[in-house]
Amino acid sequence: MSKLDGRIGGLTAGYDLHADWDGSRLTGRIGGQFQGKDIRLEVQSGDVNGRVGGVFAGFDVDGDVSGQRVDVRLGGRVDGDSLSLSIGGDDVRGRFSGRIAGKDVALTRRGERLSGRIGGVVDGKDVSLSLADVPLEVAALAAVCAYKALEDEQAQSAAATGASGAGTAN
Repeated sequence: MSKLDGRIGGLTAGYDLHADWDGSRLTGRIGGQFQGKDIRLEVQSGDVNGRVGGVFAGFDVDGDVSGQRVDVRLGGRVDGDSLSLSIGGDDVRGRFSGRIAGKDVALTRRGERLSGRIGGVVDGKDVSLSLADVPLEVAALAAVCAYKALEDEQAQSAAATGASGAGTAN
């Protein structure tokens, strides 16, 4: 069993990622015990299926992975995000959530470390993971899943903060 451990985002606005890889399944946790989501991905013959989060608060993962590409959908057909990554040697490059409103993915494996950035210089998040024997394509997919979980949580918090002041008069 191999471990995938690290962080997506900064010290205060980020999520830890801790998962185990048994050769076909990645299972673990994104975030903390109380504010976070479970991750369960199963890879068989180049097909990946799974879920991040619970039945109601989470998103499905469905698509194709190989040593050269990751093409998956995170979430549903209507309210979801596409992920398309190309893998060349130790470099992972691609796009998450579309050409116009999406985010760039730029990750590099150095030994047993995967690091880089998802999103731009201003609004992106750093990636720093220890991947041991976890395949690069699975580790990169898990990093983007953690990024989406973090972004979804931050959007929910911002919406709740905005809604709480919506009915007040000045």
